[in-house]
Amino acid sequence: MFYLVCFDIVDDRIRYRIVKIIKKFGIRVQKSVFECPNLTEKQFLEMKYKIEKYIDATQDSVRYYFLSRNCIWRTEYSGMGEAPYVEKYQVV
Repeated sequence: MFYLVCFDIVDDRIRYRIVKIIKKFGIRVQKSVFECPNLTEKQFLEMKYKIEKYIDATQDSVRYYFLSRNCIWRTEYSGMGEAPYVEKYQVV
């Protein structure tokens, strides 16, 4: 599954921790947006659990978008950056 993770974290120290966590699972495409391709459900839940240990639910926001392969191929962007990377595979 392909996940898009976006966040708005108030505290700089906590934001830095969250970035470190998400970098282990995905690729930073904007300051507070990460693409996490090819995560298993277990990996996603591990990442989410680690993030939720640090955020303040009264001030911070983290959003997780689940995208299918069909959605990813329809991604458009302007300016700097590259198209999302998704492993190609074949069913034999």
